[in-house]
Formats: sequence, C-alpha cells, structure tokens
Amino acid sequence: MKMMNIIHDSVVDGEGLRTVLFFAGCPHHCPGCHNPQSWRMANGTEMTIAEAADEIVSNPISDVTFSGGDPFAQAEEAYLLAREVKRMGKNLWVYTGYTLEQLLEHGTAEQRLLLEECDMLVDGPFMLAERDITLAFRGSRNQRLLSKAVLMDAIRR
Repeated sequence: MKMMNIIHDSVVDGEGLRTVLFFAGCPHHCPGCHNPQSWRMANGTEMTIAEAADEIVSNPISDVTFSGGDPFAQAEEAYLLAREVKRMGKNLWVYTGYTLEQLLEHGTAEQRLLLEECDMLVDGPFMLAERDITLAFRGSRNQRLLSKAVLMDAIRR
C-alpha cells in the first residue's frame, strides 16, 4: 500500500492519543484541502501491512486513525490493516471524502469491509464554504462523525 506519512501522538485526529496513518491517493480533490500532495498515489511510499502494523505497535498507548488522502482509495489494503488494528485491541477512526451513503450504494466489497472495522467514520468531502475551525475532528460542517452503532445499522439495511 502507499503511505504519505505516519505520525504518533496526535490529539486532533480523533479522541485521545492517536497514531495517524496518512494514505496516499484521493479522488476527491477538495478545494482548500490541507493535504493536496496526498492526492496522487505516486507521491506515497510503498509499505507493507506488516510494516504499518509494526509502526502502530511501536506506540502501544495510542489508538489509530486512518486519514489521507482517502483510505477508501486503497480499501483492500486499508481493510487488512484495519483488521490488524482491531486484533491489537485499538480503537479505529477513519476519515473519508465519500459519504456513508456513497460507500453503501456504490462502494466495492472491500470498502464495505473497511466500514465494518471502523469505530468512528468521519465522512464527506471537505467543503471550503462550510469550513469551521470550531468543530472537533472535522474541517467543515457537512462532515459527520458516525459511530460504530450508526455504521452497523446502516450496513445491515
């Protein structure tokens, strides 16, 4: 899989202390994006699932966030890594520019599997006109924080 970066001890990418994996590749190209260099998959560095898991384990007190780019652009690899994260007993937040409805209606099997591993999904594209720096864990008002219970209910429908 292609990664842009991994950072430890973030407090802005989900609740608590988190290790954040920034996936390369994003089809959304949101105007005002804070990470436009992540749009191109080629800008990422190749990393195996085992290497990413080792990096996560190196910070045992942190939970985990997948960001990007968009992790759903590499859903198969992101799902396999998410499974490892859950086996470690970690809480997993995932950010995506897709809406939950888009992923459920038009997503791949791997994207649906990744949804099932999320403890919290932050969905929707960043919208510059909706930008709000007072929001916790989101960049714009259209983005939603969707809990595991909400996700599982939507998936079962």
